[in-house]
Amino acid sequence: MNNFKELSSEQTRQHIDSAQAYEVYRSGAKEFEQRYSGSMSWKKSTNGKEYLYKKTSGIWKSLGPRSAETEAIYNQFHSGRDNAKQRLARLAQRLDEMAPVNRAMALGRVPLLTARIIRALDRLGLIGTAVDVVGTNALFVYERLAAVHISSALLSTQDVDLLMDSRFNLRLVARDFSEKGLIGLLQKIDHSFAPLARNSYRAANRDGFLVDLIKPAPKNVMLSNEKSRFSSDEEDLQAIEIEGLSWLINSPKTQAIVIDERGYPLACSCPDPRAFALHKLWLSRRADRDAAKRIRDGQQARLVAELVTRRLANLSFESSDLQALPLALRQLAPELVPATENSDDDSHLTPDW
Repeated sequence: MNNFKELSSEQTRQHIDSAQAYEVYRSGAKEFEQRYSGSMSWKKSTNGKEYLYKKTSGIWKSLGPRSAETEAIYNQFHSGRDNAKQRLARLAQRLDEMAPVNRAMALGRVPLLTARIIRALDRLGLIGTAVDVVGTNALFVYERLAAVHISSALLSTQDVDLLMDSRFNLRLVARDFSEKGLIGLLQKIDHSFAPLARNSYRAANRDGFLVDLIKPAPKNVMLSNEKSRFSSDEEDLQAIEIEGLSWLINSPKTQAIVIDERGYPLACSCPDPRAFALHKLWLSRRADRDAAKRIRDGQQARLVAELVTRRLANLSFESSDLQALPLALRQLAPELVPATENSDDDSHLTPDW
């Protein structure tokens, strides 16, 4: 049974066009947020003089008394903001027009709630820096890179696993996020999200959709003081430490623009597909893992390895960029390479002398 289907040329073209349109929108939205967020206005002081104030993240800061220089700053800010808003509105309209076409062409793949969570993290600059998507949802990135659609049976999931890289400097994130952290962000998307317990790594909404925050287990537990939360809020999720995740953290990153069920693009980052396949194969051998999960791990490992060998010629399991993975893990690669990889050679015509 074939576990994936190659995209048609029309689907591939539409996906490329959608990704390009979203990249332009994403860049424009980032510029607008960095340069034109907040507001700017004149305020009179107690001495009767006017001062130019800029409001950012709820805080007003004086830019100096009214002068030719501050008037130029004021005019440039408002004219630039108006132009940027008009441009962003046109780009948003373009994505709105493309969304129904994407749905009609069966390109919408990522579950809607998963997409909204990833998109919100990306707006904060956390995707690909402090957070990567792991688990089943990473398959949406791999199928995009390979220009295929993976069988829905291997994609079915009602959760999203977020791998936290505690090396990231949390002071770089927006203040409103650093106050409430991940649980605050989830509740902005769906107010019914709540931690399953105090200091839990898992949150669920009223429909049972789960979000797990995970991180690698440290080499020395006694000496570890790495971050486990995105904020100091007591209700924020606390990442659970799991063996083997350091391999995914240290592997190369893979990023792609994927499309959600409503036809809208999003940027997603996850571990290299080779690291994913090897890690999944390792998980499938764990005696302490649920039997049903072990079977699914093995299926996903072999599927992604097949995508690598058949569709992603630029990647190799023998490449030096996988040196961060343990040798014992890399030595599992021959078990993952599909037999069809060498189907075009004549080696089967000669006995194994």
